[in-house]
Amino acid sequence: MIWLRFLSGPDVEGLGIGAADAVAAVEAVVAAHGRGETVFEPRVHLVPENGGAGHFNVLRGHVNTFGERGLSGIKVVGDFVPNYTKGLPSELALMTVYDPTTGVPLAIMDATWITEMRTGAMTAVGAKYLARADAKVLGHVGARGTAFANVTLLDSLFELDEIRVTSRRPESREAFAERLRAATTTPVRAVATADEAYDGADILVEASRLEKPAPLLRTSAVKPGAFVVPYGTISAVELDLLDVMDKVVVDDWRESRSGRFGALRAHVDSGRLSEESLYAEIGEIVSGQKPGRERPDERILFWHRGLSILDVALAHLVLTRAEAADAGTMLRYR
Repeated sequence: MIWLRFLSGPDVEGLGIGAADAVAAVEAVVAAHGRGETVFEPRVHLVPENGGAGHFNVLRGHVNTFGERGLSGIKVVGDFVPNYTKGLPSELALMTVYDPTTGVPLAIMDATWITEMRTGAMTAVGAKYLARADAKVLGHVGARGTAFANVTLLDSLFELDEIRVTSRRPESREAFAERLRAATTTPVRAVATADEAYDGADILVEASRLEKPAPLLRTSAVKPGAFVVPYGTISAVELDLLDVMDKVVVDDWRESRSGRFGALRAHVDSGRLSEESLYAEIGEIVSGQKPGRERPDERILFWHRGLSILDVALAHLVLTRAEAADAGTMLRYR
């Protein structure tokens, strides 16, 4: 008989995995990627005929560095912006992980926490190597599921004086600000516009959920020394944004070129961002092959689309903790 472990959302949350452990897991797998110790395929999209309500992303990856066998995984995550009208998260994810030497499935797990945490952890890892150590003001646009991890993990790395947040709906940004105030002693201010959020900010994160491109993160808002992270599904930046950047870093160049979505899709398609103009992949920096920030006045942009190997890394962390705690439900596979 073959048995696999099912881990529900409450099962995963009940493991109590801390932010520091999640960031460490992501940082380690990013370094492994830089050393060529991972395997993954470009994400693919499934767009149902649903009147534009949303689409699915399918991510597939393998990491060699987990024990003797490594671990392989596949995640399907929905991106359904109008879900708030139904009282549902906009992003719901399911992940399966496998023994790469036999193909035996090991676990099925709610990957919603994984999706949120791995995104925030990747933003934090990028900031660790690319932002100024004395960054004081964080401007964050978007209150989507991943936003809380973005802000709280950045807040844990820097001695911030102020966090400014905004989103399209007033009730959403106010609720987001209240949730953040309960989690940090750093002053949190909900503002009405992206321009207010970004004005004079040292770290600028664009995590909006636009239905069509619109310039929320304006080039003029990027001051010397700023660290910029645009990762919305639909572009919310100006085409000349890259013209002021001293360095542009991505999570993976092949991923940056694939798919129909992404904050810098227009920049890639128009040739404004190319393999020649790209400074580095973040794995090259984390693994020590290239330097990150070298001067306090550098403007640096980090575009991460979300690599499947991050999901595998956090799924491995979840599964290891679950096995130790005998958490979840064992299901007979065959």
